[in-house]
Amino acid sequence: MKFKPLKDRCFVKYSEHEEKTAGGLYIPDAAKEKPQRGTVESVGTEVKEVKKGDEILFDRYSGSKVKLDDIEYLIIKEEDILGILKK
Repeated sequence: MKFKPLKDRCFVKYSEHEEKTAGGLYIPDAAKEKPQRGTVESVGTEVKEVKKGDEILFDRYSGSKVKLDDIEYLIIKEEDILGILKK
């Protein structure tokens, strides 16, 4: 299924990362207060700073989560994106 966001919104493939403590316990993103990350799948016509394929950081409570084809995505305004991760 394809999705095209409107105006200043980005369609982001949401990814949860788990960290492992020194004792071997896994801490899911839901238990942390740090920014979340994802990969931009498509952008609206008014988006200027990010493009498809960029890996971004965004605030934990930004945007709206949707599930399409059993994959979790986020629809987020460009202004809510904290930054782009460079490789």
